[in-house]
Amino acid sequence: MDLLNPIDAIFLGIESREHPMHVGGLQLFEPPADAGPTFTRDVFRRMTSATDVRTRFRRHPSRGLFGGFSSVSWHQADEVDLSYHLRRSALPAPGGMSELLDLTARLHGQLLDRHRPLWEARLIEGLDDGRFAVYIKIHHALIDGVSAMRLLQRTLTDDPLDTELRVPWTMGAPARPHTEPVSPWQQLRKALPRTVSSARAAVGPLRGVLDGRLELPMTAPPTMFNVPIGGARRIAVRSWPMERINAVRTATGATVNDVVLAMSSAALREYLMDHDALPDQPLIAMVPVNIRTEAETDGNIVAACLCNLGTNIADPVARLETISTSMRDAKQIFTQLPQLEAIALSALLMAPLGVSLLPGFDTLPRMPFNLVISNVPGPRTPVYFQGARLDANYPLSIPFESQAMNITLNTNGDNLDFGIVGCRRIPHLDRLPEHLESGLAELEKAVA
Repeated sequence: MDLLNPIDAIFLGIESREHPMHVGGLQLFEPPADAGPTFTRDVFRRMTSATDVRTRFRRHPSRGLFGGFSSVSWHQADEVDLSYHLRRSALPAPGGMSELLDLTARLHGQLLDRHRPLWEARLIEGLDDGRFAVYIKIHHALIDGVSAMRLLQRTLTDDPLDTELRVPWTMGAPARPHTEPVSPWQQLRKALPRTVSSARAAVGPLRGVLDGRLELPMTAPPTMFNVPIGGARRIAVRSWPMERINAVRTATGATVNDVVLAMSSAALREYLMDHDALPDQPLIAMVPVNIRTEAETDGNIVAACLCNLGTNIADPVARLETISTSMRDAKQIFTQLPQLEAIALSALLMAPLGVSLLPGFDTLPRMPFNLVISNVPGPRTPVYFQGARLDANYPLSIPFESQAMNITLNTNGDNLDFGIVGCRRIPHLDRLPEHLESGLAELEKAVA
């Protein structure tokens, strides 16, 4: 039995049919030039033969005292039914991106079975351009975006001729110094002082909130995104050349993440204006920032930066400057803190989101923030799986209660791949990629 850390336990505890708490990814692969008609079938057969399932992919919640599932500890499955966790699907004609995204949205909206290890994968064929896709989802209590991307990179190779099979569920943790086994009670005894220290640590960072350098939770204006959500999902995706983002970054002195946030801000502003729903106050985004070490691979170790998106500012350059200042101030505070204090401050900033999930608190007059926008580092060079080149890698994350849309992106060679996941009730989500393009284009024009 393995004890969960507090953040992982929260992801299990707040999950419901309306709020599936898994993250996922949709990867599109271009088969090698010499691939025959049975290429994807052969790849799938090799994947099903990878039965050496490692610890992370054997975990599911332990059973509690009264028969329900506990959010305190993991149970390790002795056997993993790979025929359940890994399946093969084919798209209906015409097999375009619309059919692929419709299938992926349905899969992404379905809860993981807590009686089984908390992950599923699907190889999808039938795309009209000859590519095939792999969709995988893993419970957020098992993995966060950064560790998921690191795991993915370890399954891929930069050698197109390397056909050694590497799949996520057979990948062990990176080598660490040998340590003696620790019993659950020893884990608990060690965890209690750290929990107390975390509570004390939250007090010091409050000065960053009080002196105005951090955006405060509960200051975000209500928008059409900040409404109760259902469990069904809608997905939109698109890729942009890094060359375009870097040109704006170089011209303005901003960071790549600042430019991405400015694109998102412009898209949200245009979308809300189209619906005559743009608030006078700026939208606030929660931007996760990785604070894990290279040796830390399990669970969630991120800082929660709140960013002023400047959606009330018409000038794109002034909007970018507002975003850059907001992110720089937040990062300065978090990077000056020990990891324990940074996690404690993040928990403090995120606490109102948990309150909104409690009965009677689902109609709070103000939101802790309007949405999550996350930028996850990915592979910087072309990579391959079984000789097939990774063409696109769209990250798919979690809309929360009163957070009906999530924007996540990652680096993929010379591109940035965006995955937008929303509650299916949000209208015209498929227009967001065009609004993102308009936001980047107006920045390019402004700094030319």
